[in-house]
Amino acid sequence: MLSYADRIKLIRETKLRHTLEKRRQNGYTDLDDFGTVPLPEGYEVLPLYTSENGSFYGYEGMAENFVRVLDAHPAYVDPAEMLCGRWRDMLVNYRGDLHYMPDWMKKNKRLRDFMSSSTELWSKRWDEKRFPYDDLKESQRKYNIASGIDGDAHFACDWRIGFELGFGGFLEKIEKYRRLNPGRDDFYDAEKKCVLAMIRFIDRHIAKIGELIEVETRPELKASLEKMRAVCQNIRTGRPETFHEVCQWTAFFCCFSRIYTRDGAGYQLDTLLYPYYEADIAAGRLDDETAKFLIANLLLIDPHYYQLSGVDADDKDLTNRLSYLILDAADLINISCNMTVRVDERCDPAFLRRAVEYLYKNKNGWPRFCSDRNLCEGYMKNGVDKATARERIAVGCHWMCVPGREFPMNDTVKINIAKVLEQAMISLREEGQPSLERLYSLWEEHLGYAAETVAAGVNLHLDHIADVTPELVMNLMFHGSLERGLDASRCAELYTVGCDGAGLATVADSLAAIEVRVEREGLVSWEELFEQLDSDFSDERIRGIMQSAPRYCEGNSSGDYWAKRLTESFSRIIRAVRMPKGRRLIPGWFSWARTIEYGRAVGATPNGRRAGEPISHGANPNPGFRRDGAVTAQSNGIAAVQPGYGNTAPLQLEFDPLLSAEEGGVDVVLALIKGHFARGGTLININILDGAKLLEANRDPDRYPDLVVRVTGFTAYFASLSPEFRQLVVDRFLEMK
Repeated sequence: MLSYADRIKLIRETKLRHTLEKRRQNGYTDLDDFGTVPLPEGYEVLPLYTSENGSFYGYEGMAENFVRVLDAHPAYVDPAEMLCGRWRDMLVNYRGDLHYMPDWMKKNKRLRDFMSSSTELWSKRWDEKRFPYDDLKESQRKYNIASGIDGDAHFACDWRIGFELGFGGFLEKIEKYRRLNPGRDDFYDAEKKCVLAMIRFIDRHIAKIGELIEVETRPELKASLEKMRAVCQNIRTGRPETFHEVCQWTAFFCCFSRIYTRDGAGYQLDTLLYPYYEADIAAGRLDDETAKFLIANLLLIDPHYYQLSGVDADDKDLTNRLSYLILDAADLINISCNMTVRVDERCDPAFLRRAVEYLYKNKNGWPRFCSDRNLCEGYMKNGVDKATARERIAVGCHWMCVPGREFPMNDTVKINIAKVLEQAMISLREEGQPSLERLYSLWEEHLGYAAETVAAGVNLHLDHIADVTPELVMNLMFHGSLERGLDASRCAELYTVGCDGAGLATVADSLAAIEVRVEREGLVSWEELFEQLDSDFSDERIRGIMQSAPRYCEGNSSGDYWAKRLTESFSRIIRAVRMPKGRRLIPGWFSWARTIEYGRAVGATPNGRRAGEPISHGANPNPGFRRDGAVTAQSNGIAAVQPGYGNTAPLQLEFDPLLSAEEGGVDVVLALIKGHFARGGTLININILDGAKLLEANRDPDRYPDLVVRVTGFTAYFASLSPEFRQLVVDRFLEMK
């Protein structure tokens, strides 16, 4: 008789095999694991191009091609699991963005030939023929701006809508509001086409389960498959009624939203699922071990950004029995997971300890932690009431969103402030009378130009994204969308758009090096500095002088001073940009996984960094900033540079605490989390690692296919990352003494 533990062992073995197989298909992927499974032999989709430039846009084009990709997905059912369904392919792959196109597509000659014969402009995700932005491109290049134009869905839908309606309810709602909104048939036709394809996807799984029931010989798995089939039949058009059904409904919708726009936004898992858990426990339909196994299955199917615990609008603790079971389930499956624990002094302290214990025990980068108080109070500065701010949950790498009401474009808009510094240095040199204060003034001027460019790109995106990439899947669970026949981008209540700065430590350390080595000590002249920047530090002695200047996160250093000043300027300038009514830019510090990409665009910098080398990661200091007390110093430094308006400047930590849990290691990490948030921090991503194992895995990643690390806000299998990204994690590694 197979126990749940036996089944978990089988599931994990399959997961690790899939991880290595996906790497063979896709090459290295410096992205989230996503929960995908390998593509089956012979899988192929030929898109239907509805635009003259050989791409597809709008309601008709997106709906038609989403249906093609979804219909091509075969059913995935593993008898060892209790939930079914997986996704494999993304619609964005067929828009021609080489950044996302996996190796398997490039190797498919028939598909490649079809695409290349369809257009001379193959590679266009944005419809530039109708919505050009040539006037912005020079400035975008000049400041290395990630504009957000046609960025993937970085908002969250309200899952409660789906739980209340089900897929059949979606169809009824579409027809109801079609009658009330004449002239919007293109919108409603597209939505209906998508929902019908979703139901067909479920039907394929029902049929596949039936086939497996016929051949399954193990009685416990046969019974499990029969239950799985009944659940799928119930939610095919009906709304989910039980804990099992709502977990399966979630799993299916995750597949649909991932395929459509790579959506990774989950929900407050313990709060939304608790009524189903409570009712089933009371009725005797569910026990805690089964609930844990179902949640483990859900986390396996998709490591969405789920959130646990926290406080509500009345500051009451949201932690419940299911919160603990979800942590236990994550421990049970122990795979790549993007779960966030909300931290507040009014929450159950035992739950926070349990979360840290699992972080410590498994050393797989989960969970991460955010501050309820600091994020809520920061977001309220945007004129939002407390109740709304409390609804805003962590559903992305570093960002939060009000589910079903906010369209924030988070983590899609970034300014490389190291590139801004480079332009300021050019202007300073042209003026001929260099000084540090004049350099800083020029940096602020150039940042202002960059911010205006960002605003123009954001407004272009918001004005026209419904005509290019309407959110046909997430519209289904967005307030006002089906009711008004409008895309989420056109009916949101809130447009608080995140605008992140990247390269904080690179710039702060550069300004500190100029202040100390050039202006205070006179060890290097301005002329020598300019010469060394031109020659990429051909003089190693001068490079060493600049590199050894006081750094950001050393503690009360010149680098810390400049990081705080940069933050004040960045926040003020981003907030001052004039936007159309209802839209607002919110400052943050975050580079996502683009430190290598951004570094390639920047020449040598005054802190001794050579041209093309990676810029600093997010709000983190540069590697090697300090040897003793580095973890505490890093926490203090990052807590002091929070932009303060509800967007984060995450603390990203990789360390070996050198203490076992029994020796007090858990208490050390707990104190670190509480202390960081008490000083104003917003979000903490922690990798507790075995230093020796990390170095061995970097040399031979295939020896450790189960090693998971938190790259930025997302977790990934170390063996799936490129050598460059593996090295970034290694370079960030610290020892807590």
